[in-house]
Amino acid sequence: PVCTPDGTIFDLLNIVPWIKKYGTNPSTGEVLIWFIFESLHSFCMPGKYHCPVLFTVFTNNSHIVAIKTTGNVFAYEAVEQLNIKTKTFKDLLTDELFTRQDIITLQDPTNLDKFNVSSFFHVKNNLKVTDPDEEKAKSDPSYYLKNANVETRETLLELYKEFKGDEVLAATMKAPEKKKIDKLNAAHYSTGRVSASFTSTAMAPETTHEAAAIDDDVVRYQYVKKKGYVRLHTNKGDLNLELHCDMTPKTCENFIKLCKKNYYDGTIFHRSIRNFVIQGGDPTGTGTGGESIWGKPFKDEFKPNLSHKGRGILSMANTDTFPLYFSSCAYFCFNRVVGGFETLTAMENVESDPKTDRPKEEIRIESTTVFVDPYEEADAQVAKERAKVQQEEKAAKGETKAAAPKEEHPTPKTYRQGVGKYINIASGMTRQEQADKRPFSKGGSKQPFNPPGPVWRLHLLTSSPSALIESGVLP
Repeated sequence: PVCTPDGTIFDLLNIVPWIKKYGTNPSTGEVLIWFIFESLHSFCMPGKYHCPVLFTVFTNNSHIVAIKTTGNVFAYEAVEQLNIKTKTFKDLLTDELFTRQDIITLQDPTNLDKFNVSSFFHVKNNLKVTDPDEEKAKSDPSYYLKNANVETRETLLELYKEFKGDEVLAATMKAPEKKKIDKLNAAHYSTGRVSASFTSTAMAPETTHEAAAIDDDVVRYQYVKKKGYVRLHTNKGDLNLELHCDMTPKTCENFIKLCKKNYYDGTIFHRSIRNFVIQGGDPTGTGTGGESIWGKPFKDEFKPNLSHKGRGILSMANTDTFPLYFSSCAYFCFNRVVGGFETLTAMENVESDPKTDRPKEEIRIESTTVFVDPYEEADAQVAKERAKVQQEEKAAKGETKAAAPKEEHPTPKTYRQGVGKYINIASGMTRQEQADKRPFSKGGSKQPFNPPGPVWRLHLLTSSPSALIESGVLP
């Protein structure tokens, strides 16, 4: 903070841009030159300013003065009692000489007009210095919420933290890719898309139930039945480790893959406590860095039957670091030392700093060697099973096609040549019409019976048989 000779206090970072733009005093409007400012040196207890002599806390009712030559701020009571009354005008802290005119009044509770903000020149004339950050903030709609209460501001702040509108919009614009379902990764429950689309208008309608896909790691870990074996080559000797891959598959896979990537090469053991633990595996050497092969901490794997009983048991953090225990303790583990206990003893014998537990002599992992990786065998077995399932599905489809009877398409019967060859005209003729077309027997002596056409048919339908005989229609 700085002040003018009349005791007006300004913040240096705010007053300099104002002077560059307007060149006046914001409170009075008079011409103001930046080099007449006096730097102030105040003393502050936690959150409160106070007089360095009387140790009284400054309040709105305190009479506060500053010494122009030094810039030190005091309570007026201290200056009055120790300087003015004794006529010893020396700074109470630096013993530097000053005059009575060098005493600047910063705050006088009897003169309240000095703090009347409405009478300030820049307030009356609505003058301000535009801040680039403020101009940028105006693009945010919340900038204009000047009269929002505390509850509204807290609600909006929480909304801005948790709001994921862009992610939701992206999810609605593009449907997630459907994972291929087969016999190995098909779950006994559905994806729930049918019910979700029925109750939500934001989802596309689904009418068929589909089995959910089990995570690939869950499928793979079902085929991990063996232990893993790794050797740590340190500057104190070698350590042979047995990993419980069948019980803690995710933790062991993380450790094995980090070893294969040479992740631990050159790392140090950053913490060692005799008869308890030694920790290492962090590339930063602090125990706070590093990450897992998945780029984030993974889920804990606790097994009640795996605990730290005995010497040379290993645990692991959810990223990359691992503690190696010198004795039994109540923690969960994922592997153990099966060879190189003399190396473990040599590491334990290295002295550590009693304050930080950091070994005074560097204990370093030179390299790692993976002897048995059960996950490669599991991946090969999963691929083999998946290929077998695909062959079975193809064979089942082939048998279905072979067993299906071929549909026969009967061809229509041909009655003549030319147009209308498929029409059976005889089926539409009456019995008499068929008889008319039937040829008469050559061996008979009777003349063929040729009744009149339409007249006879009319009598046949309207007259009795005796009337037809009398009329000569029937012989």
